[in-house]
Amino acid sequence: MERFAKRGVALVAAGLAGSLVLAGCSGQDLEGGGSDNASQGQITLKVNFWGDMGLDKLKTQYEKDNPNVKIVLNSGEYNAQHEDLQKKLVAGTGAPDISAVDEGFIVQFRGQSDKFVNLLDKGASSYEAKYLPWKWQQSLSTDKKTQIGLGTDVGGLAMCYRSDLFKAAGLPTDRESVSKLWTTWDDFINVGKQYVDKTGKKFVDSGTNMFNPVLAQQPQGFYDESEQLQMDAGPKVAFDVAMKTIDAGLSANLASFQPNWDQGFKKDQFAVLACPAWMLGHIQTTAPNQKGKWDIATIPGGGGNWGGSWWTIPKQGKNADEAYKFVEWMVQPAQQIEVFKTVGNLPSQPALYKDPAVLEYKKEFMSNAPTGQIFASTAEGLKPQYLGKKNGPTRVAVENVITRVQQGSLKSNAAWPEAVKAAQKAATS
Repeated sequence: MERFAKRGVALVAAGLAGSLVLAGCSGQDLEGGGSDNASQGQITLKVNFWGDMGLDKLKTQYEKDNPNVKIVLNSGEYNAQHEDLQKKLVAGTGAPDISAVDEGFIVQFRGQSDKFVNLLDKGASSYEAKYLPWKWQQSLSTDKKTQIGLGTDVGGLAMCYRSDLFKAAGLPTDRESVSKLWTTWDDFINVGKQYVDKTGKKFVDSGTNMFNPVLAQQPQGFYDESEQLQMDAGPKVAFDVAMKTIDAGLSANLASFQPNWDQGFKKDQFAVLACPAWMLGHIQTTAPNQKGKWDIATIPGGGGNWGGSWWTIPKQGKNADEAYKFVEWMVQPAQQIEVFKTVGNLPSQPALYKDPAVLEYKKEFMSNAPTGQIFASTAEGLKPQYLGKKNGPTRVAVENVITRVQQGSLKSNAAWPEAVKAAQKAATS
């Protein structure tokens, strides 16, 4: 889901602090969208996304301030939402008014920029200087003439862990000591073996959730900028770590964002998982009774970015102007800060990393971890990794091979050729 660059972020943040003050004050209420079209009748905007993007409270506020607008939220499974959007774009009908697109799929969709409203025509160029430079560029068409999305968040990486389960295994529990346990992924696997030997329980949630963060840390992802598949680069490194994890018996073999994964949180079926900022909200929503049992440590290998999305407006919609007003409202500092506090999604506007509402924020649920400091610092150090047009389908294809290993239908020592074959098929389909 995402990875990226420093490129003068501190200078950008300092230069933009003044320009974002208008809505970035920590004590400010959510401001309305300013629609004056109530006399035009009720307008319904369907918004497609996945997981929890903190929209429930924003929907209520926006509808209150814009009584002629009804927001319909449609949360679905991550891969399915992107696949459905692609099908609707090809069919020419059925797309939502607003669709979230993740970093793993953004190059695929910006390559079809003619099927999206050009946000530059709506005045979005005024936002370019407010975003991390790579974030703005990633949703911009190759010819730089069409901007298909406004960024929602970035996903700098950390590790979330259950301090109570670590204590039961005789492991350190404070975040500084835990961070020192694993400077490398081999260290992490060794700690996992200690945990499994001591408790008889699994250490991580899944092999795919080992593969993705390791891949996010590599200089080269699935594709180079000429759209050539590069499986022997970062993907091979990440795949090997996933296989080591599974072979060591550390994985609970749960599929992310599926019911059994959520049950895994509730039933203590794993003790640690890779944790981009957006994961915090999912943990809290899924296992609310575990307040104070989770904490946040640094990630092995350092750095990397997994996640981060954009709001896009497919051209099929009947209410492009109202859709843009809502999108524009959602990316204002007050709403970005609200979402950060609610579900953890870290804004992709660097001036907000200096806002006390972000920088000083501590997540009570996560043992009062200073999430503002943790994730703001990771965002400033992100390095870009090019994600090709077929990145999304290719990642899904490789994940399916990892899942086969977890399910026991494929041996790990025979899995890599299968992963390469699956990736090649996705790349040419």
